[in-house]
Amino acid sequence: MLRPCRKSDAGLIAMYAADDRVARGTRAMPHPLPPGTVEAMIERASQPDRTEDVWVIDGSAHGHAEALGLISLERMDRAQSEVFYWIAPAFWNTGFATEAVRTLISANPHHADRIFAEVFQDNPGSARVLTNCGFDYLGDAEAFSVARGATVPTWTYTLKTDQ
Repeated sequence: MLRPCRKSDAGLIAMYAADDRVARGTRAMPHPLPPGTVEAMIERASQPDRTEDVWVIDGSAHGHAEALGLISLERMDRAQSEVFYWIAPAFWNTGFATEAVRTLISANPHHADRIFAEVFQDNPGSARVLTNCGFDYLGDAEAFSVARGATVPTWTYTLKTDQ
């Protein structure tokens, strides 16, 4: 289940996000995670003028924790959006990320004609999530990873929605 972030999610999200393996899989997450980072993200996610919508991947319906990770959709120009997601390592290879991406695509809250995604090339599991959800490989690129302090090779994907 995807749901908006709540202040009560901060502790669990911070615990997962403090894991170097999670941070290194993202562009923007620092490692180590500074105090207050998650609380600030939750606050930004609730602002009416936000450009990125963030949802908690809630596993409680399956007997798991209320927060397994996060998924977000950032508005781009020309009816396009970019999806970002991460799952706590304890839930890797369980299908939760694929289910979350499929749910978000199905809802298409931005009414995007096209959704983009990129993953670091050393994270083939995230690439499988995208291809399992119907994304097509677009090409190679690079992105800066805050946690790594370096530019990292990426694979870029795109999905034409049924708008």
